[in-house]
Amino acid sequence: MFTGIVEETGRVASIRVGLESTELTVVVNKTRRGLRVGHSLAVNGACLTVVGTRGNRLRFDVLNETLERTNLKSVKTDSLVNVERPMRADGRLDGHFVLGHVDATGTIRRYEKAGTDYVLEVAAPPSVMRYIVEKCSVAVDGISLTVASVRRGWFRIWIIPHTHAVTALQERRKGDLVNLEADILGKYVDKLLLKHR
Repeated sequence: MFTGIVEETGRVASIRVGLESTELTVVVNKTRRGLRVGHSLAVNGACLTVVGTRGNRLRFDVLNETLERTNLKSVKTDSLVNVERPMRADGRLDGHFVLGHVDATGTIRRYEKAGTDYVLEVAAPPSVMRYIVEKCSVAVDGISLTVASVRRGWFRIWIIPHTHAVTALQERRKGDLVNLEADILGKYVDKLLLKHR
């Protein structure tokens, strides 16, 4: 489990496409400490398994299904990706419960500076929008963010300068895909209500 508090941005070093999976190598710094083969890491909010390490380079085998469901299919060499290690059992929950299971991708319909902050608007499919309410938490590329307002088919988030500067959002533009994971609590409530209708 993760919290949506990005520890650092990694940089994609190489991408090797195979028949059933793609080998993705990411250069990291502080998240490398203590990581071994078999450990999990959230990359743009998608929980991946480390299959190789060499210095500050981490290697992942990304299955084709994962590529299809996430924006990892559109990363390129030198792209920034958000990286977070799993939460320790005795750690603080500074964000919200993030499982690293991307629900769908959304499309940035607006991302621009507004005063000292940034406004981010994301168009999302109905499978995600059903769980989006004003002031709820949502993981966007693995970043725990708070929804400011909701419209039909899209939602708005305000981004502070710090979040823009320390995450891969600094590279995002209108039209880009972002990974979305709705709050697991909303999913459980939805299922319980459907069961009792």
